[in-house]
Amino acid sequence: MNYRPLGRTALSVSEIGMGCEGFLDKSAGEVRALVDAMERAGVNCIDLYSPNPDLRRNLGEALRGRREKFVLQTHLCSVWKDGQYKRTRDMEEVKAGFAEALRLLQTDHVEIGMIHYADAMEDWRAVESGPILAYARELKAAGTIGCIGLSSHNPEVALAAVESGAVDVLMFSVNPCYDLQPAGEDVEELFKEQNYRQELVNMDSQRQALYETCQRLGVGITVMKAFGGGDLLSETLSPAGRALTPYQCLHYALTRPAVASVMCGARTLEELENCIGYEDAPEEERDYAAAFAALPRISWRGHCMYCGHCAPCPAGISVAEVTKFLNLSRAQGSVPETVREHYALLPHTASECVGCGQCEERCPFGVPVRENMDRVAALFGK
Repeated sequence: MNYRPLGRTALSVSEIGMGCEGFLDKSAGEVRALVDAMERAGVNCIDLYSPNPDLRRNLGEALRGRREKFVLQTHLCSVWKDGQYKRTRDMEEVKAGFAEALRLLQTDHVEIGMIHYADAMEDWRAVESGPILAYARELKAAGTIGCIGLSSHNPEVALAAVESGAVDVLMFSVNPCYDLQPAGEDVEELFKEQNYRQELVNMDSQRQALYETCQRLGVGITVMKAFGGGDLLSETLSPAGRALTPYQCLHYALTRPAVASVMCGARTLEELENCIGYEDAPEEERDYAAAFAALPRISWRGHCMYCGHCAPCPAGISVAEVTKFLNLSRAQGSVPETVREHYALLPHTASECVGCGQCEERCPFGVPVRENMDRVAALFGK
C-alpha cells in the first residue's frame, strides 16, 4: 500500500481508503472481516459520514485493540434521528451526535472532524461565522479531533472554505464526469443525463482552481464518488457514453492535485479487495488516457491530465510535474514561494527542454508541451 501526506496535517493516509457504505447493513462479523482485510492490506483511512448506530457499534468493536492503526474521518452534523440519517446545524444535536459517535466507536478522539455536507454558499457562511466552526475549533484545541474538514460537492463553496484557512481537509466528489460540470448547489445536477448532451470540453475551471488551490495551501483532499455512484462503470449509465474501469477511475482521482486518499464504498469483501488490487495493478490497467481520449461525448483537447504519457523525456524532465507547477502559478496569478521552492528541487527543469517534441507526439490530449515549457522557463527562470 502506498501512503500520502494529508496536506498540511501530520497524517499519512493510504491511497485506497474505505467509505462507510461498505459497513452498512452488515453483521458485526462481516464488519470485522472487512476491517481484517483492510489491516492486512494497509488500508488505514475510513470515512464515517453515516450516523447509523449499528454501523458505529460494529466498527467500534472491530477496531478494538487496533484503533491506533486507522485514521477515522468522522462527520460532525450528521446525526441519527427517528431511525434515519439527518444533516443538522442544531448545536444540541451536533454535540450529542458526536458524543454518541465517540462512545459507539469506543474512542476518545478522531483524526479528522469533518463538517458534514455544505453545498450552498449561504450554508457555508453560516457554518464559518457561527457555532459549528467554533465547536470544531474547540474540539481541535482539546485534541478530540486532530484536524478540521469539510465535505462538499460544490467547487465554489469548497474553494471558499479552503481559501478561508478554516479547514485542513476537504472531502470532495472527484471523477472525470463531475469535473466537467459547473458549480451548483444541487448535487443531483451532477447526475442528470441532459447535462452531458451538449459538447463538453475540458475540466470546469472552478474545479481545476479548487484542486490547485488545495495543493498550494496544503489542504488534503479525500475523495468521494470516484465511481460516480457506480454509473461510470456501466456503459448504459455512464454520462461519458462508455464504461470506465475501477482502476481508471481511481487513477484519475489520485492524479489530481492535492488528492491523498480515495474512499471506496466497497460493499463486499470482493469489492474491497478489487479496489486494493489497484496498488499492484500494471500501469496499462490504471491508464485512463486512451479511454478518455476516445470518449464519444467528452473532449479534454489541449488540457494536461497529468497522465504521464509525455514520459520519458530525453532531457529527463518530469513534464507532468512541471506542467502542474505552471498551472498552480496560473491559478494564483503569480508564483507562490512554495511552488518556486518545489520547482527548484526538480533534478531537471523546463529550461533544459531541447524542443524535440516527442512528448507532444505521445500526448493523447494534444497539449502544447513545448509552448508550456517555454512559459515555465520564462516564469521561473533557469
